[in-house]
Amino acid sequence: MSEAMILDHAAECTTDFLIYTGDFCSYCRALKNLLDGRGLTYTEYNFDRYEGMRMGVVKATGHRTVPVVFDLRGEQPMFIGGFDETNRFLKKRS
Repeated sequence: MSEAMILDHAAECTTDFLIYTGDFCSYCRALKNLLDGRGLTYTEYNFDRYEGMRMGVVKATGHRTVPVVFDLRGEQPMFIGGFDETNRFLKKRS
């Protein structure tokens, strides 16, 4: 169910990335600034606005903190991790 939810969210996106965030999260703000600064688009789901979504994403990814980032530019959504992992991932690709 939880992996299917993420795949459904990804299928609905027409953006480069799918991100799951939380309110009052400095790393979430930093992630959005990073993506915006590189001209990359994202679809955001905020856990504080969707009850129960966090547990589904944690179950599917094992990632317990926010943000949770998926790259949608390939054929399949690719789980990257959080802010630090995304920052390293984008540096390798530039």
